[in-house]
Amino acid sequence: MTPADALVAFDRKILETYSRRTASALGTALPLRMALPRIESFLALNVAKEVRKDALVIRQAGGVSGRQSVPDAAVLRQLYEATLEVDSDFLARIGGFPVGIVIRYEEIEPIRLRRIGRLYRAAQMIVEDWSQQGGGRAALRSRFTRGELETLVYDLLQLYALETQALSRSLRLPGLLTPLREGIARSLYRVMIDTAGRLAREVATVVHRPGRN
Repeated sequence: MTPADALVAFDRKILETYSRRTASALGTALPLRMALPRIESFLALNVAKEVRKDALVIRQAGGVSGRQSVPDAAVLRQLYEATLEVDSDFLARIGGFPVGIVIRYEEIEPIRLRRIGRLYRAAQMIVEDWSQQGGGRAALRSRFTRGELETLVYDLLQLYALETQALSRSLRLPGLLTPLREGIARSLYRVMIDTAGRLAREVATVVHRPGRN
Protein backbone atom coordinates (compact mmCIF):
# COMPACT_ATOMS: atom_id res chain seq x y z
CA MET A 1 0.00 0.00 0.00
CA THR A 2 1.40 3.38 -0.97
CA PRO A 3 1.44 6.30 1.50
CA ALA A 4 -1.35 7.96 -0.50
CA ASP A 5 -3.47 4.79 -0.34
CA ALA A 6 -2.87 4.51 3.40
CA LEU A 7 -3.86 8.15 3.89
CA VAL A 8 -7.03 7.54 1.85
CA ALA A 9 -7.87 4.65 4.19
CA PHE A 10 -7.23 6.84 7.25
CA ASP A 11 -9.44 9.57 5.81
CA ARG A 12 -12.18 7.02 5.05
CA LYS A 13 -12.11 5.80 8.64
CA ILE A 14 -12.49 9.35 9.97
CA LEU A 15 -15.35 10.22 7.60
CA GLU A 16 -17.25 6.99 8.20
CA THR A 17 -16.88 7.42 11.96
CA TYR A 18 -18.08 11.01 11.62
CA SER A 19 -21.15 9.99 9.63
CA ARG A 20 -21.98 7.12 11.98
CA ARG A 21 -21.71 9.28 15.10
CA THR A 22 -23.74 12.04 13.48
CA ALA A 23 -26.52 9.58 12.64
CA SER A 24 -26.49 8.26 16.22
CA ALA A 25 -26.86 11.78 17.62
CA LEU A 26 -29.73 12.80 15.34
CA GLY A 27 -32.44 11.06 17.35
CA THR A 28 -32.06 13.54 20.21
CA ALA A 29 -32.60 16.65 18.07
CA LEU A 30 -35.97 17.95 17.01
CA PRO A 31 -37.18 18.31 14.28
CA LEU A 32 -34.66 15.75 13.06
CA ARG A 33 -36.41 12.78 14.69
CA MET A 34 -39.41 13.19 12.38
CA ALA A 35 -37.24 13.12 9.26
CA LEU A 36 -34.71 10.60 10.57
CA PRO A 37 -35.34 7.72 8.11
CA ARG A 38 -34.74 9.99 5.14
CA ILE A 39 -31.78 11.77 6.71
CA GLU A 40 -30.09 8.49 7.63
CA SER A 41 -30.39 7.27 4.02
CA PHE A 42 -29.00 10.58 2.81
CA LEU A 43 -26.02 10.50 5.22
CA ALA A 44 -25.09 6.92 4.29
CA LEU A 45 -24.90 7.78 0.59
CA ASN A 46 -23.32 11.16 1.24
CA VAL A 47 -20.35 9.79 3.19
CA ALA A 48 -19.53 7.36 0.37
CA LYS A 49 -19.50 10.34 -1.99
CA GLU A 50 -17.21 12.34 0.30
CA VAL A 51 -14.78 9.45 0.70
CA ARG A 52 -14.46 9.19 -3.09
CA LYS A 53 -13.94 12.94 -3.47
CA ASP A 54 -11.27 13.04 -0.79
CA ALA A 55 -9.49 10.07 -2.38
CA LEU A 56 -9.21 11.99 -5.66
CA VAL A 57 -7.60 14.92 -3.86
CA ILE A 58 -5.23 12.85 -1.72
CA ARG A 59 -3.97 10.76 -4.63
CA GLN A 60 -3.44 13.85 -6.78
CA ALA A 61 -1.56 15.58 -3.96
CA GLY A 62 0.45 12.44 -3.21
CA GLY A 63 1.69 12.27 -6.78
CA VAL A 64 3.15 15.79 -6.82
CA SER A 65 6.87 16.04 -6.14
CA GLY A 66 8.68 18.91 -4.49
CA ARG A 67 7.59 21.27 -1.74
CA GLN A 68 4.94 23.22 -3.66
CA SER A 69 2.15 22.44 -1.19
CA VAL A 70 -0.30 25.09 -2.38
CA PRO A 71 -2.30 23.91 -5.41
CA ASP A 72 -2.69 26.49 -8.14
CA ALA A 73 -6.06 27.51 -9.55
CA ALA A 74 -5.79 25.08 -12.47
CA VAL A 75 -5.22 22.10 -10.16
CA LEU A 76 -8.08 23.15 -7.89
CA ARG A 77 -10.40 23.50 -10.89
CA GLN A 78 -9.34 20.11 -12.29
CA LEU A 79 -10.06 18.41 -8.97
CA TYR A 80 -13.35 20.25 -8.59
CA GLU A 81 -14.46 19.12 -12.05
CA ALA A 82 -13.55 15.54 -11.14
CA THR A 83 -15.82 15.74 -8.08
CA LEU A 84 -18.75 16.60 -10.33
CA GLU A 85 -18.54 13.10 -11.80
CA VAL A 86 -18.76 11.69 -8.27
CA ASP A 87 -21.84 13.87 -7.73
CA SER A 88 -23.45 12.39 -10.84
CA ASP A 89 -23.00 8.86 -9.48
CA PHE A 90 -24.37 10.01 -6.12
CA LEU A 91 -27.50 11.45 -7.73
CA ALA A 92 -28.03 8.26 -9.75
CA ARG A 93 -27.75 6.09 -6.62
CA ILE A 94 -29.97 8.29 -4.50
CA GLY A 95 -32.81 7.88 -6.96
CA GLY A 96 -33.60 4.47 -5.49
CA PHE A 97 -33.86 5.72 -1.91
CA PRO A 98 -36.64 7.60 -0.08
CA VAL A 99 -34.87 10.90 -0.60
CA GLY A 100 -34.47 13.25 -3.51
CA ILE A 101 -31.99 16.07 -3.92
CA VAL A 102 -30.86 18.90 -6.15
CA ILE A 103 -27.23 20.05 -5.84
CA ARG A 104 -27.08 23.84 -5.69
CA TYR A 105 -23.61 24.47 -7.01
CA GLU A 106 -23.78 28.24 -6.56
CA GLU A 107 -23.72 27.59 -2.80
CA ILE A 108 -21.57 24.45 -2.74
CA GLU A 109 -18.74 25.37 -5.11
CA PRO A 110 -16.85 27.83 -2.85
CA ILE A 111 -17.18 25.48 0.14
CA ARG A 112 -15.90 22.52 -1.85
CA LEU A 113 -12.99 24.45 -3.32
CA ARG A 114 -11.89 25.50 0.18
CA ARG A 115 -12.01 21.90 1.35
CA ILE A 116 -10.12 20.62 -1.68
CA GLY A 117 -7.38 23.20 -1.11
CA ARG A 118 -7.08 22.49 2.62
CA LEU A 119 -6.98 18.72 2.13
CA TYR A 120 -4.55 18.93 -0.80
CA ARG A 121 -2.01 20.96 1.16
CA ALA A 122 -2.20 18.69 4.19
CA ALA A 123 -2.08 15.47 2.13
CA GLN A 124 0.96 16.52 0.17
CA MET A 125 2.91 17.36 3.34
CA ILE A 126 1.93 14.10 5.04
CA VAL A 127 2.74 11.90 2.04
CA GLU A 128 6.11 13.65 1.55
CA ASP A 129 7.11 12.85 5.14
CA TRP A 130 5.64 9.34 5.24
CA SER A 131 8.75 7.38 4.22
CA GLN A 132 11.21 9.68 5.96
CA GLN A 133 9.36 9.42 9.27
CA GLY A 134 8.65 5.70 9.05
CA GLY A 135 4.86 5.74 8.80
CA GLY A 136 1.69 7.75 8.83
CA ARG A 137 1.40 8.50 12.54
CA ALA A 138 5.03 9.66 12.67
CA ALA A 139 4.46 11.85 9.60
CA LEU A 140 1.40 13.41 11.20
CA ARG A 141 3.32 14.06 14.41
CA SER A 142 6.20 15.57 12.46
CA ARG A 143 3.99 17.94 10.49
CA PHE A 144 1.37 18.89 13.07
CA THR A 145 1.31 19.56 16.78
CA ARG A 146 -1.65 18.10 18.61
CA GLY A 147 -3.45 21.44 18.42
CA GLU A 148 -2.67 21.90 14.72
CA LEU A 149 -3.91 18.42 13.87
CA GLU A 150 -7.13 18.97 15.83
CA THR A 151 -7.67 22.23 13.94
CA LEU A 152 -6.99 20.57 10.58
CA VAL A 153 -9.42 17.71 11.18
CA TYR A 154 -12.05 20.07 12.58
CA ASP A 155 -11.73 22.47 9.63
CA LEU A 156 -12.14 19.66 7.10
CA LEU A 157 -15.16 18.23 8.94
CA GLN A 158 -16.71 21.69 9.30
CA LEU A 159 -16.48 22.20 5.53
CA TYR A 160 -18.00 18.72 5.09
CA ALA A 161 -20.85 19.82 7.39
CA LEU A 162 -21.39 23.07 5.50
CA GLU A 163 -21.74 21.22 2.20
CA THR A 164 -24.02 18.62 3.79
CA GLN A 165 -26.18 21.41 5.21
CA ALA A 166 -26.48 22.96 1.75
CA LEU A 167 -27.46 19.59 0.28
CA SER A 168 -29.98 18.90 3.05
CA ARG A 169 -31.86 22.11 2.22
CA SER A 170 -32.95 20.50 -1.05
CA LEU A 171 -34.00 17.11 0.34
CA ARG A 172 -37.46 16.04 -0.77
CA LEU A 173 -39.50 15.49 2.38
CA PRO A 174 -43.11 14.40 3.05
CA GLY A 175 -45.62 17.22 2.77
CA LEU A 176 -45.98 17.75 6.52
CA LEU A 177 -42.21 18.12 6.94
CA THR A 178 -41.57 20.42 3.97
CA PRO A 179 -42.07 23.65 5.99
CA LEU A 180 -39.48 22.34 8.47
CA ARG A 181 -36.76 21.80 5.85
CA GLU A 182 -34.70 24.85 6.82
CA GLY A 183 -34.93 23.99 10.51
CA ILE A 184 -33.91 20.42 9.76
CA ALA A 185 -30.86 21.68 7.83
CA ARG A 186 -29.82 23.95 10.70
CA SER A 187 -30.31 21.21 13.28
CA LEU A 188 -28.31 18.75 11.19
CA TYR A 189 -25.48 21.27 10.92
CA ARG A 190 -25.41 21.84 14.69
CA VAL A 191 -25.23 18.10 15.34
CA MET A 192 -22.45 17.71 12.76
CA ILE A 193 -20.40 20.58 14.18
CA ASP A 194 -20.69 19.23 17.72
CA THR A 195 -19.66 15.79 16.51
CA ALA A 196 -16.78 17.28 14.48
CA GLY A 197 -15.28 18.97 17.51
CA ARG A 198 -15.29 15.80 19.59
CA LEU A 199 -13.93 13.63 16.78
CA ALA A 200 -11.16 16.10 15.90
CA ARG A 201 -9.98 16.10 19.52
CA GLU A 202 -10.08 12.31 19.58
CA VAL A 203 -8.04 11.93 16.38
CA ALA A 204 -5.40 14.40 17.57
CA THR A 205 -5.19 12.70 20.96
CA VAL A 206 -4.77 9.21 19.48
CA VAL A 207 -2.11 10.32 16.98
CA HIS A 208 -0.07 12.13 19.63
CA ARG A 209 -0.52 9.55 22.38
CA PRO A 210 2.91 8.65 23.82
CA GLY A 211 4.24 5.26 22.87
CA ARG A 212 2.15 4.89 19.68
CA ASN A 213 3.93 4.50 16.35
